Amino acid sequence: MIKPISRQIISYLSISCILILFFSCGNNSNTHKDHLVFRYNEHANINTLDPAFSRTLQDTWVCNQLFNGLVQLDSDLNILPSVAKDWTISEDGLTYSFTLRNDVYFHKHKLFGKDSTRTVVADDFTYSLNRLKDEKTAAPGSWVLNKVDSFKAVNDTVFEITLKQPFPAFIGLLSMKYCSVIPREVADYYGTDFRSHPIGTGPFKLKRWEENIKLVFRRNNHYFEKDETGKSLPYLEAVAITFLPDKQSEFLQFAQGNIDFLNSLDASYKDELLTADGKLRSKYAETVDMIRGPYLNTEYLGFYLDSQTPEIQSELIRKAINYGFDRKKMMIYLRNGIGNPANGGFIPKGLPGHNPSIGFTYQPEKAKQLVEQFKNESGITNPEITLVTSSNYLSFCEFIQRELEKTGLTINVDVMPEATLRSARSNGKVDMFRSSWIADYLDAENYLSIFYSKNFAPDGSNYFHYKSAQFDSLYNKAFTITDIEKRKHLYTTMDSLVMQKTVMVPLYYDEVIRFTRKNVKGLGTNPINLLDLRYVRKD
Repeated sequence: MIKPISRQIISYLSISCILILFFSCGNNSNTHKDHLVFRYNEHANINTLDPAFSRTLQDTWVCNQLFNGLVQLDSDLNILPSVAKDWTISEDGLTYSFTLRNDVYFHKHKLFGKDSTRTVVADDFTYSLNRLKDEKTAAPGSWVLNKVDSFKAVNDTVFEITLKQPFPAFIGLLSMKYCSVIPREVADYYGTDFRSHPIGTGPFKLKRWEENIKLVFRRNNHYFEKDETGKSLPYLEAVAITFLPDKQSEFLQFAQGNIDFLNSLDASYKDELLTADGKLRSKYAETVDMIRGPYLNTEYLGFYLDSQTPEIQSELIRKAINYGFDRKKMMIYLRNGIGNPANGGFIPKGLPGHNPSIGFTYQPEKAKQLVEQFKNESGITNPEITLVTSSNYLSFCEFIQRELEKTGLTINVDVMPEATLRSARSNGKVDMFRSSWIADYLDAENYLSIFYSKNFAPDGSNYFHYKSAQFDSLYNKAFTITDIEKRKHLYTTMDSLVMQKTVMVPLYYDEVIRFTRKNVKGLGTNPINLLDLRYVRKD
């Protein structure tokens, strides 16, 4: 019996056919050149192409190819101009005045009329930010404007934002894709369907999207940025994205040269690619490059402090969990040494405020004593907790489960789909959960905000329901301090308070690790793992 061809294989062939068709139909001299197409797989699928809703990493990646904001980040997270060519900040730190470029055009669309495009003006940012904060839009990114009092277009080239209070990290918030500029006429016409009919100003424009099957971007020939030699960006002609849900299949496609890039390290192929100490295996040295760099991402286990479960309410048990497993051993066996054991607080390495001495080290005997003390004081002879995770992190949770069994504490591991876990975590339906926090902007306030009492989930990101008057007071004070050294000390103090109450269990501070085919140049890394394809070439 002949087996039917799988849908995903058909999808991959479909993308190839689409690319051949639209290259062959043009007059570009680069016709049929595969080195002009960057191909990657997105196993987690794409939810939207609307920047106001780009809350996940995979959505942010695609929106970064399609849209621009006032400012942008470089690979070292410095704030650089984008649609705004320069800006000034008032002495009181409240008013930001941006001067816009006059050569930024929206992607072509029939709704623009005769010329099928137009230049971006300041009023486009007024519209875009009003749409972002509008409750009817219900955009998950609306929070970035929480400290904004007002904004207005002074004229076509000057856009002004006034804050309610000084906030030194605000300019970094504006680099997020949430704050991208979009055209009123197109967004109003499509409404919620703008998610699949995006028109932006970015280096690429949408060619075709068949959800969960294929996504193709084409070069924006009118993109405003140039490289240092004056050549127009981007270098690539197209980006082709497949949606194989299985990471092992994704790796096989990469190994066979059918996709150009792998992001992160998955358990299904980590030992095939890397040695135990994190080096690329010799069999791949001639065909694959490994790029590695710091990543502002803290992986952790969280506790829901309003839980009625005695073990969760007990600081003894929460401390025992923090002391009871070897993070260094976990990183060697489960990550081949990629990442740093989180023996400090919640703020990751690389951000001002990180302190490696305020967390927990591996002390198994102390963990046993704490569990025994809990048994004696509570009368619960067999303490147990249910830890909920997604399948991608099951190996970590099982490692911790085995280690904590030695202390006398039973951990039951429950696996949920990522979306289900997110909902359960936000609504206080799980006692203990695995999660991560990736920096949105270069300031530790981004991390500490999830412990602020006014950010209780589901309305905010305080999934723990942690509340401390002292923490809240310090958090509010941080907004009035512009001196980075003073803020750094304040951030460390706040992080220490959280660790003293054992609100969560830091696991590791991540690293960005990317694998590319040898012919891919110019990809690089950055500490927020943003995919930037403007400078990518394929030899």
